[in-house]
Amino acid sequence: MRLYPARAVERTMKVQEVILRAMSGQIKWFEAAEILGMSPRTMRRWKDRMGHNGYDGLFDRRTQRPSARRVPVELVEKVLHLYREQYFDYNVKHFHETLEREHGIELSYTWVKTALQTSGLAARRSKRGRHHKRRPRRPLPGMMLHIDGSTHAWLGAPQGKQDLITLMDDANSETYYARLVDQESTATIMAGLLSVIAAEGLFCSLYSDRASHFVHTPKGATRPDRSVRTQIGRALDQLGIELIPANSPQARGRCERAYGTFQGRLPQELRSRGIRSVDEANQYIKEVYLPRHNQKFRVDPTQTGTAFVPLTGQDLDKIFSHQSERVIANDNTVTLGKLRLQIEQQTFRFSMAKCRVLVCEHLDQTISIHYGPHLLGLYDQTGQLLDTKRAA
Repeated sequence: MRLYPARAVERTMKVQEVILRAMSGQIKWFEAAEILGMSPRTMRRWKDRMGHNGYDGLFDRRTQRPSARRVPVELVEKVLHLYREQYFDYNVKHFHETLEREHGIELSYTWVKTALQTSGLAARRSKRGRHHKRRPRRPLPGMMLHIDGSTHAWLGAPQGKQDLITLMDDANSETYYARLVDQESTATIMAGLLSVIAAEGLFCSLYSDRASHFVHTPKGATRPDRSVRTQIGRALDQLGIELIPANSPQARGRCERAYGTFQGRLPQELRSRGIRSVDEANQYIKEVYLPRHNQKFRVDPTQTGTAFVPLTGQDLDKIFSHQSERVIANDNTVTLGKLRLQIEQQTFRFSMAKCRVLVCEHLDQTISIHYGPHLLGLYDQTGQLLDTKRAA
C-alpha cells in the first residue's frame, strides 16, 4: 500500500494544528480560515471532512484512502474542552488517566498527547540534559529512605507556597509520609521521621540533601563537617540510622522525579476538588491521594522481605525533640530562653542545684527536664508544670 506523499503530510499537519486550535477555543473558526488562506466556506468543508473521517479526512482522497481508525469530531471537541476548561493544569499522563477514570473516554495516550500538543494546549517537552548513570535500587524495603521538602504553590497561587515533606523508600518507591507544612524545618522533618518509624519500624539509612537541619557545612567548604551534629543527626545516631547527605541534585534523581510527579498531579487534584486549606489538603493526601499514588507508582523490590526492625522501647518523643544541656541554678530553676522552669522537690535528692540536666523541647510544644533516667518536670510552652505526680 502506498504512503501519503510528504507534501500532503506537511500540509495536513498544518491544517490539523490550526483546526485543533479552533476546536479547543483558542482561536475563532474565521481566524483559522485566514491562517490557512481559505474562505470560511472551504473551512467548513474541511471541518466536515474531519468530522466524518477523523484526522485522515484532511488528506487528499485522490491520493490515499482514509484510515478506518478515526475519532469522531464531537469526541475531539469534548476532550479538548475538558482539558481547557477543567483540567488545564494536569499533565498529559494525568489527564489521560482522568479521562478514562472520571469520564469513561478510552483513547490512546499517544493520541491524547498529540491532540493536546498540536492544539497548543500542552507544551512539547524539551530535550533532556546530559546523561547521568542510574543508581541501582536497594534490594529490600527499609534499607534506605529518601527525605526531602518541595516548595510549591500546592494550594494555588492565592494561598502562596508551602513545603511538601515526603519520605519515600528507595527499594519500591513507596511513599510512607507526605504532608504540607508552612516551611521545612528541624521540627517538620522530625515529625515525618517519627511518624514513619512509629508505623513501619526502624530503617537502615536516610538519604537527604545538605540542608542545615541535616548536616553542618562550614561557609566556603565543599563537604559537611561530621564533627558537628545537628538535632536530626543526633536523633538518627541514637536510633542507629545512617544519614547519607547527597552531593548534588542529580544524585537524588529518584526523589526529584517523584516530586515532579507530585507537582504534576497533586495541586491539580486539590484545585479540582475545591480544597484550599492546609488541613483539608493533608487529610486528602493521607486518605485519598497517597494510597492511589502508591498503588500506581510502587514497584516490586528485587528481593523479598523487609529491612525494617520493630521498635524495642525507644522513647521517640524524647529522641525527636530539640535537646540542650543546662545547669540547675541554686533556686532549683532552669533557664530556657525567656522561660524559667521551676523544678519541684525530688524524692531521690534533697536539692538539684548545680546538677547538669537535659532539656527537651518536644514537637507538641511541651518541655521536659531529665536527670539521667529521672524525669524532673514536664512543662507547657509557657513554663507551667503540667504533671507534678509524674515529675515527682
